[in-house]
Amino acid sequence: MQQNSSDKDYQDFLVILGKNIRKFRKKKKLSQEQLAFGFNSARNYIGCIERAEKTLSLKTLYKIAKILDVRVEDLLKDTMV
Repeated sequence: MQQNSSDKDYQDFLVILGKNIRKFRKKKKLSQEQLAFGFNSARNYIGCIERAEKTLSLKTLYKIAKILDVRVEDLLKDTMV
């Protein structure tokens, strides 16, 4: 099955978002488990987000930004290229 361009663009968006989350998580010296614990989630969910295997809600994005002490805009940086 062929992916249309908007599906590919969305997947690229998720990949960059996941990389940004991972970058700030590592900068803060947090494990996936520690980040997940901060908003009552499972460690494997963070891994799935960072690998662009799962989408996340705006509420989850907000919670992750708060825990990482960054702006939501920082996590979205370069996602719309």
